[in-house]
Formats: sequence, C-alpha cells, structure tokens
Amino acid sequence: MSSKKMQMSEKRMVSDLVYSQAMISAGYNRGACECVNAAIKAELINILNEEQQVHQELFAEMLKRGWYQPEQAAPIKVAQAKQMYGRM
Repeated sequence: MSSKKMQMSEKRMVSDLVYSQAMISAGYNRGACECVNAAIKAELINILNEEQQVHQELFAEMLKRGWYQPEQAAPIKVAQAKQMYGRM
C-alpha cells in the first residue's frame, strides 16, 4: 500500500479529533455529574470547559474550511422545538 493511501487526509484527521473531543467531553461531564467531592467536581468542570473550548475551535475550523455544513432547520421545526422544550 502506498504511503499516500495510508495517510489520513487533513479533513479526516480534524473530523476524528472533533469526534474524539466530543467523547472526552462526555466522559468529563459524566464524571462531574456523578462526583460527590466538591473540589474534584469543580476541577472536572474546569477540565470539561477546556475540552469544550478545544471542541469548539476544531468545529469552527471545519466550518471555516467548508468541511462541515449543517443543515438549517426549517422555521416550523424551530418553533416546534421551542414549544416542546418550553414546557419542560
């Protein structure tokens, strides 16, 4: 197999990083939610915030490069979501 085929594209690497950051954040979030020690919980939340920032920067880079183009929600879907979550 040629080295060119073995190399990941930059787009794929950033996409994998975004996914990994989401999984890392989920782990810290769960840890913070289930932690009983206030000092440890506070530190987990600080780390979670840092990981969320990294995720946001990677996500913004993908948007900037046109590698991720989320669909815009239809206005009716937005109104339905507001109504549904407004009742909670």
